[in-house]
Amino acid sequence: MSAPDEIRQVEPETPEVAAVRAKLRRRRSIAIAIALALFAITFYTLTIVKMGPALFDRTL
Repeated sequence: MSAPDEIRQVEPETPEVAAVRAKLRRRRSIAIAIALALFAITFYTLTIVKMGPALFDRTL
């Protein structure tokens, strides 16, 4: 049992299509990096706020 002809025929990707895909992949990666950075900053800020200002007044 073999795959239908429509599935087996794969057209090679043109350079223009490859460039567009690379550009979209880069944008998506940058968006994920920004979201992750904001997530980390939010947790850091909330942790400092939850501990309160006395965190900085303690002796080491």
